[in-house]
Amino acid sequence: MIKGIYRHLTVSALALVLAGCVTTEQAPAPVEPANQDPVAVEAPPLVVPVIPDLKTIELPEPTIPAVPTVRTYAWSSAISPLVNQILQADGVTPGSVLLVDQVNNRTNGSLQTGSATQALVDAMANNRTFILVSTQQLALAKQQLGLSPQDSLGSRSKAIGIARKVGAKYVLYSNASGNVNAPTLKMQLMLVQTGEIIWSGNSAVSQTN
Repeated sequence: MIKGIYRHLTVSALALVLAGCVTTEQAPAPVEPANQDPVAVEAPPLVVPVIPDLKTIELPEPTIPAVPTVRTYAWSSAISPLVNQILQADGVTPGSVLLVDQVNNRTNGSLQTGSATQALVDAMANNRTFILVSTQQLALAKQQLGLSPQDSLGSRSKAIGIARKVGAKYVLYSNASGNVNAPTLKMQLMLVQTGEIIWSGNSAVSQTN
């Protein structure tokens, strides 16, 4: 019986010992947080800009400004028959002073009339009916009236005023009117003293280009 009790105590003690071991193994030891080394933090990747190949860049085509159209006209062909009519007009006194006014633009577009005026002066230069007011006389008269040397007069009244200033008996007033591509040249021969129109005529003007 004593051996039985001893055996029982031995088994009980062994059971307690095993229970303590299990309890000790079930309690995990505290884990300390690992220290993060700031140097070991991975830096973000470096973004390198992509430079395009200059050979692959397509440049726009250069813009070439449009060249304005320059119109030229057969002024002499239109003026010649009109001058012949003027020289034979009724009421014209041979040997009288004539002021040839600049040709005015009355068309629907831009028209350089300097060549027309020069063609008109050239056509009248060799006539035996009129004495033309010279360019110097006309410039001096404009200066005395406070007008610019480039003033084209523009109106009949202004042309008559200049003609009186230079002592002219007649003034030839002209303008180009209608379509700028095919203008009509109109002329009027006027008496300076009264402003009366003693002759008028017109002629179609064609382009040479």
